Parts: sequence; C-alpha cells; structure tokens
Amino acid sequence: MQLPLQITAHNVELSEIARDTIRKKAEKLDQFFDHIMRCRVTVDAPHRNQNKGILYNVRIDVTVPDDELVVKREQHEDLYVACREAFDAMRRQLQSYVDKRRHNVKQRSAAV
Repeated sequence: MQLPLQITAHNVELSEIARDTIRKKAEKLDQFFDHIMRCRVTVDAPHRNQNKGILYNVRIDVTVPDDELVVKREQHEDLYVACREAFDAMRRQLQSYVDKRRHNVKQRSAAV
C-alpha cells in the first residue's frame, strides 16, 4: 500500500489482536493489486440487540487509481467473521477491478 492503513472503531473498543487481524487482512489485499493508495476500515457496533447481543458492521473503503471501492457488510455477532466476510468481498471487487483494467472481461457477442 502506498499510504498507511486507517482503522476506526465506533461504539466499540478494538483489542490489539483485532487490530492486528485487520492489518494482516489489509496487507493481503496487496497480493491482488499493489497500487492501492488508501485503505480505511471502520468497525461499528451501532447498538446492542436484546436477543443477539453486540452486532458488528465492517466497512472497507479502498482507494485505487481512478476509482474507490467500498464494501459494507451486514451485521454479524462475531467481529472476526464480519471482518473475514468484508475482506473476502473486497478481494473479489479488487480482482474484478484488475480484470477490467487489463481488459480481461468477457465481451458480449454482437446481436445478429
């Protein structure tokens, strides 16, 4: 990454282990595209659900040349599962972005 990773937490205190996990997952995104200019990860626990406890939202904003990719995953009870799902979705978006930049996208056949 050309710029450092920014990790923000709202309404929840992230442990150092959780921050390290997020850092490692963000570094892995460089394997798919090494020109990432910025990566912002926001972890939010908007409210406590009476039946389910704390639900975590994870949002990832990645700035790449000529575009910004955003992933916002639905709430999950486990912070690590929410992070894994969000980073998996971001990896898929990055792969799609790279394919489009390299023109590896399937072309539709012309209508006859």
